[in-house]
Amino acid sequence: MAAKATVRFKEKYRKEIKPALQKELGLSNPMAVPRLEKIVVNMGLGEATQNVKLMDPLVGDLTLIAGQKPVTTRAKKSIAAFKLREGMPIGAMVTLRGDKMYEFLDRLISVALPRVRDFRGVSTKSFDGRGNYTLGVRDQLIFPEVDYARVEKLKGMNVTIVTTAADDNQARALLRHFGMPFRQTA
Repeated sequence: MAAKATVRFKEKYRKEIKPALQKELGLSNPMAVPRLEKIVVNMGLGEATQNVKLMDPLVGDLTLIAGQKPVTTRAKKSIAAFKLREGMPIGAMVTLRGDKMYEFLDRLISVALPRVRDFRGVSTKSFDGRGNYTLGVRDQLIFPEVDYARVEKLKGMNVTIVTTAADDNQARALLRHFGMPFRQTA
């Protein structure tokens, strides 16, 4: 029974957002309405080249934030200037789909973003031209799951929201309906 409450955004999409977007974008086919495909949360840690032990708290924080175990990302090639060898762990990432994706988006918009200091909205220019949106977060403490006392190093992360939208305007409309707080341009 508890699963019903966690997918609030999924229900909102099906009942409110999808019909509204179909009307707003003038689409006759309901399958052409843009939807969320996946959300990728990525944390990079360049200092892990000197000390691999720094990866453990990073992976722990990302597990708490995303609700599933992250994959360790490794260097693709060696770069001597950065003291980086091929195959060294340099970050962690999680790909969220389905209910976990909607649940994460709900927590990001409703809880985490309002906790950002001096928050004036997210940029409307962070779309990639294909309907995907990337958001940079400066530290992991905006998520209530992370215990402030146990964090020894603040780490930022990238949150990429992948949609099926044909272009940026459709994706912007989709995210606006979900309640993404875009910055007002004056």
